Order: sequence, then structure tokens, then C-alpha cells
Amino acid sequence: MLLLGCDFSSAPSPRKAIVVATGSLDAAGRVLSLADPLKFSTLQAWADWLAAQPAWIGAFDFPFGLPRELVEHLGWPVTWPELVAHYAALDRAEIRRLFAAFCAARPAGGKFAHRATDAPAGSSPSMKWVNPPVAYMLHAGVPRLLAAGAVFPGLHMPQGSGLARRVALEGYPGLLARELIGRRSYKSDDKARQTEERRTARADLAERLVRADTRLGIAVRLAPAQAELLQADASGDSIDALLCLVQAAWASLRAPGFGLPEGIDPLEGWIVTA
Repeated sequence: MLLLGCDFSSAPSPRKAIVVATGSLDAAGRVLSLADPLKFSTLQAWADWLAAQPAWIGAFDFPFGLPRELVEHLGWPVTWPELVAHYAALDRAEIRRLFAAFCAARPAGGKFAHRATDAPAGSSPSMKWVNPPVAYMLHAGVPRLLAAGAVFPGLHMPQGSGLARRVALEGYPGLLARELIGRRSYKSDDKARQTEERRTARADLAERLVRADTRLGIAVRLAPAQAELLQADASGDSIDALLCLVQAAWASLRAPGFGLPEGIDPLEGWIVTA
């Protein structure tokens, strides 16, 4: 089974591509070997590649669900497939208008609605449209995963999908990165902030992944050239894709539930390993 981790962009380009790390586990499920990373400068190229792979389990760095509080306030469908269809039919300007109006009516310090997974994962609310624009990432990514034939444990497992060959899980690299190096900053898209200190943080992240210094118990096998690439990519996209890949590997060992807790909200979803 191909394992993959995806650092996503809702508006990819040659300068800011979608990065996919792929790999496989050894027979004992303890060592993760990597292939060279893949980069996609368009959403269509990324979606076509996913659809062309016969089988995979992937962790994707974007939200799969919206806060129930927000959905109910807006009067949108409260079943996940219907909600995704409704959301995909909106354009980004309308999403921003609706979400901004929701926030404007709420008190300072509580502008955004949150999913239940946000607190244990330490993630941004999935309705944010800036810094990072995860609401747009959901809008761009989830419908394409559906079109590629993916199933979504905890959210969407259609009748007869028990032997699904493409399994999409919501990942979040920040969750694993904080476990490894605390709150040290390790990436920036701003060239002025791409410092030696952040490069050192990426090197420490990679070293600790190799040593399996996490509760997930999976060691990453890195060739010297791969380690150098992770350090050299100052955007952090390559190491974020690898962090998601480790989350996907951990989840693959826990099929069919993939390590998700019982009783998660089937509208909001859950970040794997949180």
C-alpha cells in the first residue's frame, strides 16, 4: 500500500507547488522508507496523479470539515457529503463574505467557530480564510479527493467501501513538529525570515524523525540527499509533507479505524494522531 503525506496549496504554482512525500513501511511497521518527493504546480495535475494510483493511504494538510456551530448558523446541510457539495458550489468571494459576517457578529477573542479537534491538535479553525487560508484549502482539496475515489474515515465511507483502495485522512504537521521541537519556528515563505536558526530547526526535526523520537514509534530512513533537501527547503513544505507521511504511516497500522477516536463528529472530522 502506497503511503503519502501532502503539503497542500489551494492555489499552487511553480513557485509554491503542492508537495507529496511517498513511502512504505517495513514488515514490522517500525521503519518508514521514502521515495523522492513529488511536486505539482496545478490542482488538476495533483488530482490526476492521485486518481491514477491504484491504492494509497494519505494524510493531507488541510481540513476536511467545518465547525458544526458555523454550519448550523448558516443553515447549510448537516450531513458531510451534502455539505461538501454545497460548499464546493460557492466561490471564494462568497465564502469570505459569509465567514467574515459570522466573525463580525461575535465578540473579540471568540470570532471564529472551532471544531472539536482544534484544541487537542492545536490547529487553526477550519473557517479561516487568511493566515493560513485553510477554508480555501478545504474548498479546493476535498472535492478533488472525492473525485479521485477517496473515502474519508469518520466522515464518508459509502456502502461497500470496506475494502477502499484510496483512503484520505486529515493530517496536521504542526502537531507532530511541536512534539519533536516544541514551538521553535522551522519554516517561512518570506525570504527575509528564512534564517539559519530555522534551518537548524528543520535539521533537528529530521534527526528526531530518524530516531523515532515521537509517541508514534516510527523511524524515518533518510538518505543523505533527502536529509539535505529537507534542510534546504526553507518554506518547510518538504518536511511538512514528510510529517504528514509519518502520520499516514501510523494510521495505516490501525486500519480499519486508522487510529481515529470513537464518537467523532461526522460533520467536523478529526485530525489523525490528535
